[in-house]
Amino acid sequence: MRWASWPARGRIRSMDAVVRCHALVHWIHREIYCSSCAAVNMLIITHEYPLIIYFCKQVNHRAAGIARQLSTYPAYILNAPVTEVTKTSNGVRVASETAHGETATVGVWIDAGSRYETEKNNGAAHFLEHMAFKGTKNRTQKQLEVEIENMGGHLNAYTSREQTVYFAKVFKTDVPKAMEILSDILQNSLLDEAAITRERDVILREDEEVKKQYEEVILDHLHETAFMGTGLGRTILGPIENIKSLTKADLQSYINTHYTANRFVVAAAGAVDHKELVSLTEKHFGKLPAGGKDASATKFDPAVFTGSDKRIRFDSMGVSSLAAFVFITNPYPRTMMTKPEESQTCSEFVY
Repeated sequence: MRWASWPARGRIRSMDAVVRCHALVHWIHREIYCSSCAAVNMLIITHEYPLIIYFCKQVNHRAAGIARQLSTYPAYILNAPVTEVTKTSNGVRVASETAHGETATVGVWIDAGSRYETEKNNGAAHFLEHMAFKGTKNRTQKQLEVEIENMGGHLNAYTSREQTVYFAKVFKTDVPKAMEILSDILQNSLLDEAAITRERDVILREDEEVKKQYEEVILDHLHETAFMGTGLGRTILGPIENIKSLTKADLQSYINTHYTANRFVVAAAGAVDHKELVSLTEKHFGKLPAGGKDASATKFDPAVFTGSDKRIRFDSMGVSSLAAFVFITNPYPRTMMTKPEESQTCSEFVY
């Protein structure tokens, strides 16, 4: 917009008008004219509030367009609860969505999946998931099970290539207790030698069962060939040799390296209060170290995609399974695009 096209300049002395104009300008900044920050900032500095109002009128048609676009979204999106996010003093991120009801789910997401492992300790994250429920310095395995049962709650965990997750489903009055239990199993696990030995057999049996599920096995083979030679190509359970050889020292080293505040996210949904959740996180996870001593140890291998295929034939089987990764990358740089979304990489998973 050219200066000459604006109306005669004047000033608004009312503080209420000043506040309203500031609000309008910030909205324009954020939603409509992010590229016009210099001009709008100049208007704020010079207190040219009538010009700001005029400016807002010029873009009112754009605001109407945004309103029409929002009206096309389904109600479950428009009525979705707000996600509140806070970072604690030591770096743990806390996120929550509050909803009406009597129950809540609270969990801890850790950037410590199998892709962060090495060939030597591959399987450690999954092994630790098993060991977390075998007793802590504050409660035995039986006491933990009875405590969760008496609450009418549900305590579980899973390991993926990206994360290890521990979560509890409880009544809203038991959220503080659930947070205490989660912090206990994550920070005070005994890692008893006898329990480790017993758990080896459990994980080996689990490995046998997984290998019978071809829908699971085929995805392992897919990652193995598509990301060969990298952390993303390793399995979550790890090779049998590692399951049999991982020691308490290996598991403790993995905890010391990866179980740090900057890699923790505490998330909750349901009948939860965000401020209370932040306070509980400070109380129970406030002593976590902000970061590992060796930053290089927490870096994972780049996910280098290798176009390839792997075929395993069993003539005794009556059916076959197929999985494939298809990556389609736009070859044109962002500067040549008229719309930002046109320069984004598209990836598709075919199963």
